[in-house]
Amino acid sequence: MTKAVIGVIGGSGVYELEGLTDTRWERVESPFGETSDEFLFGRLGGTEMVFLPRHGRGHRIPPSEINYRANIDAMKRAGVTEIISVSACGSFEEALAPGTFVIVDQFIDRTFARKKSFFETGLVAHVSMAHPVCARLGDALEAAARAENIPVHRGGTYLAMEGPQFSSRAESELYRSWNCQVIGMTNMPEAKLAREAEMCYATVAMVTDYDCWHPGHDAVEVSTIISVLLKNADHARGLVKSVVPVLAGREGACSEGCHHALENALITAPEARDPALLKKLDAVAGRLL
Repeated sequence: MTKAVIGVIGGSGVYELEGLTDTRWERVESPFGETSDEFLFGRLGGTEMVFLPRHGRGHRIPPSEINYRANIDAMKRAGVTEIISVSACGSFEEALAPGTFVIVDQFIDRTFARKKSFFETGLVAHVSMAHPVCARLGDALEAAARAENIPVHRGGTYLAMEGPQFSSRAESELYRSWNCQVIGMTNMPEAKLAREAEMCYATVAMVTDYDCWHPGHDAVEVSTIISVLLKNADHARGLVKSVVPVLAGREGACSEGCHHALENALITAPEARDPALLKKLDAVAGRLL
């Protein structure tokens, strides 16, 4: 973990970076199934980068059918140490207007149709999710956003819903009463799996709409979201370009402990562990196995 390799998970606009060199699309195999797409490998300056279109190129895969385990496992196999997640979200606060980038620090996971752990019968592990994102990455992303004059808000809770439908008005008001700041469909179980794989993870939630709670806001429509997403694309690229040199300067393992998240998490006795599962976990937990 002494060398930083930056992974970016997001839409196509994020990885069309000026200055990205030595690019190639390549499939990374995973024992957990097929990833959303091939990975785009490249270099920005002297830093290795790996990009993954979360929904596949052309946005083929809905949130509930994304193979999050394969995506994160393959990122680990590709050498990634830090993941920047870029995704669209709705806002629950008037001040977080469309176009604002929210660097969240907490999640409430309301998804129910997804595999949420690499660990199964045969090897049980319990990682801490008290602080689900890497504060070091968050600091760097906030500083980069301000340097690029991007409207940014640091901190807040991301409500992860199952989808693919948007919220009802009653749901939207409920989540606001829980003091959530934004809502999206993709960052869970992505953040949980990144923690299990001992990778730093941070979310940049790009506000596209006010969900449906706002009295002066029409019902959320895909066309509206796409319009704001296109406007945000330049900002997202600028943010990534600005933050990469900072993250590349890391020395040693992450000071937040992300690279040692499994240290005290494995609970199954060695003699009771399933050899087949251990083989699948060679990338995720190989450091300890």
